[in-house]
Parts: sequence; C-alpha cells; structure tokens
Amino acid sequence: MLTFLVVVGVVVGGAYIYRHVVVKGKRCTSKAKLHGKTVIVTGSNTGIGKTTAIDLAKRGARVILACRSKQRGEAALEEVKRESGSSQVVFMQMDLGSLKSVRSFAENFLKTETRLDILINNAGVYMQGRTEDGLGMMFGVNHIGHFLLTNLLLDRLKECEPSRVVNVSSVGHNFGKIDFDCLNTHKALGLGTSFTAVGQVYCDSKLCNVLFTHELAQRLQGTKVTCYTLHPGAINSELARNTSSVLQTLLIPVTAFFFKNTIQGAQTTLHCALQEGIEPLNGHYFSNCTVREVYAKAKDDAAAKKLWELSERLCGLA
Repeated sequence: MLTFLVVVGVVVGGAYIYRHVVVKGKRCTSKAKLHGKTVIVTGSNTGIGKTTAIDLAKRGARVILACRSKQRGEAALEEVKRESGSSQVVFMQMDLGSLKSVRSFAENFLKTETRLDILINNAGVYMQGRTEDGLGMMFGVNHIGHFLLTNLLLDRLKECEPSRVVNVSSVGHNFGKIDFDCLNTHKALGLGTSFTAVGQVYCDSKLCNVLFTHELAQRLQGTKVTCYTLHPGAINSELARNTSSVLQTLLIPVTAFFFKNTIQGAQTTLHCALQEGIEPLNGHYFSNCTVREVYAKAKDDAAAKKLWELSERLCGLA
C-alpha cells in the first residue's frame, strides 16, 4: 500500500497522497473585475487552466487561450465562452515544446493585442522525450517554453503595469534538484525512463519554475510587474495522461475520492493573479491561497541566476 501511495504521489507532483486527504482548501476571495484587462493562460484547453480561464472571463477579462492542439483549443474556446458568457475569449495556437512556435505566438500576440495585464504560465507535461529543439521534454515545456514566452512579453507587461506573472509549479519542487552538468551536456534534467526517474525529472522541472520566479522577481525590482509561483494541490486533471494505461486505471478511483477538482485546484492560481495587496510578496511561493516558506534550494540566488543564464543561452536570448 505504501508503494502505491508513493506512486500516486509522484504523479501529482511528488506529494504523498495522505497530505491531500482534506482537499477542499481555501478559495480566492478577490472580487476584482477585469474589464479592459487582457490575460494569457497557457494550457487552458483542459484542467485548472481551462477553469482559470472561465473564471477570468466571467470577471470581464479578455482571455487568450494559448494551447498546443488546434482541435482541443478550439473546443475549449467554445466551452469557455459558453461557461463564462463572454465573447472576449480568443484561441491562439502555441506549442511550448517549440521555440519557433513560442516566438511566433509572441509576435502574433504583440501585433494583435494592445494589452497584457496577467500572464499565467499554467501548462505542463509529465513525460520523457525530446522537444523539437532537442531539449528534454519536461525541461523544455515546463520551464524553457514559459521562460522564453515571459521574456518576450515582459515589455508589454511593463507597459501595462501594475501587472503580474503567475507560474504554476508543484509541491514536487521540494523533491527536485538541478543537475547543471546534465543540462549542459544533454539539455535535459535527467535521462532515465523508469517510473521513478520520470517522476524525479518532473519534480526537477517544478523546481525550475520556483527558481525562475525567484530570479524574475529580482530582475523586476523597480517596476510594478510582480510574479508568483504556486502549488495548486493534487488535482484530478489530465496531467498524467501520458503515463501508462495501467497506472491511469489505478488512479481513477483514487483521484475521484482524494484529489481536488479543477475549480478547487484553480483557486491558488486565481489568488496569485488577482488578490489585492500581495505585491510585497513578489517572487514568493503559495499553496492553498497562502504564502509558504520554501527550502533553501528553492531560493538559492546563485542557482537561480545560473539557471536563468543557461536558459537564455538555450532559447537564444543571450
């Protein structure tokens, strides 16, 4: 039984399931209206990304659904419009596993949209492989794609300040590590394909999200752009859709009983995007709509700067 709990824990980001038996959690209490504001949500065709987009659209925001799949993105577009009652929702295709696609998205967005008030880097994958650019899949999609996107859109965020960047991470970052030798040699966080190795790389990619937020906050000092990272909770969503069919079958009854639904899971993202008065917490990590302390490795200035500089080189910004 313990082995099964650990297996499930890795899939949802490295946390053992017993930590999430009480799943209801806090709710975002902000009543903010977003008329005249524009928000990008990556990975918004499913799960907490789609739920987040619906909530923001209900508040009056112009919401850009940034998704890889044209078919799934267009289906989500109709659903978000229907559920929110808003026509101010747009689908724009973007594959975070392709630096060319990210650049094309940013170029198109900057040409067609005049504002960017909130950028929510929500998308993520749980699978090994290589991106179009030869990066490790989870490193490329979960970190590098969002790193490039954020940097390409920073000037627009500054023009529209006060504005925010929200990076969806995971409690799994606590189990992560950054192997810079592996990154420099193989452009990947790890090469193993066993179940535990894949889970470790996922956690490593989530640590990248936290370190990216830490360094971004340092670089945003003196502006009114702030950034936050978060653990959404153990969510009953499609993150594990690329794992084995046997594991997915085992997870069905467990996720239905123990895990948050997407509405509950979106609350901390919404809190970081909307909550008034959290600007002094720029660069911090949240869970259950509450700021949390992180381990030293997740706020290591040297590691965060080193990851930033490596990321710049890998996506052609340096």
